[in-house]
Amino acid sequence: MIQVVAGLVLALALALAGCTSAGDGGADTDSGAGGDDKAAGLQAEGNGKGASGSKADRKQPDPTGTHIIRTAKLTVRVKDVPDALDDARRAAEDAGGIVGNENTSRDGEGRERSRVVLRVPQDKYEDVLTALEGTGKLLGKDAKAQDVTDQVVDVESRIKSQRASVARVRELMDRATKLSDVVTLEGELSTRQSDLEALLARQESLKDRTSMATITLSLTENGAKADAGDDDPSFGDALGGGWDAFVTALRWIAIVLAAALPFAAVVALLVLLWLRVVRPRWRRRAP
Repeated sequence: MIQVVAGLVLALALALAGCTSAGDGGADTDSGAGGDDKAAGLQAEGNGKGASGSKADRKQPDPTGTHIIRTAKLTVRVKDVPDALDDARRAAEDAGGIVGNENTSRDGEGRERSRVVLRVPQDKYEDVLTALEGTGKLLGKDAKAQDVTDQVVDVESRIKSQRASVARVRELMDRATKLSDVVTLEGELSTRQSDLEALLARQESLKDRTSMATITLSLTENGAKADAGDDDPSFGDALGGGWDAFVTALRWIAIVLAAALPFAAVVALLVLLWLRVVRPRWRRRAP
């Protein structure tokens, strides 16, 4: 009987041990599977973040573009100023620009001169500049580029802050109940609106100067004397030059004589007094 009971107890213990090991194995399996799933989820999340990060890197906005003010001054000698001026206007208008101030005159030798200010888009600036240089003989060129990116960014930031400030003052005015508070807030609102309008005007000026380049073109006409100066001097030129030199010399001699005439008159008077008065008396006294 004791042996039977012992056998039953042993069998029960083995059964419980088997169930416990099976339960532990299932728990380990479940925890392992759960761990794998969590790791896979973390890995997938990491991959997702990496993918999204790469997309974000690809979709990042470009850095703030540079804002440059371009100006140029050209001096060109041409055969015909009106024709060259028409070509300059046409080049500016074809590029989408405008023609500004224009001034035409003649110098002392009768040669025509013209000065015109052209405003052209920035992307057409180099093309128009090259076209204008090819209208004749280039005598001078002065091109400048000024980077005003910091000014543009600063003005935009100040405009944003100023608009928010104006909005806050308006809200305070809506809530104000005392007349003194309303008057004070109205004065403050007027000041801030004036500052905002000044900033907006400056922003518009910067936008205009950075979007349109300015080219000042000066045209001079070829003169007969300028053209003849390239050839060798002829006999007539030499004779004319000699005559001019002779006339100039005579003019200077006359000027010198006119300047010395008063002194010559005084000297002549002294000599006359010596010969007519002093010398005869001196001779009579000598014996």
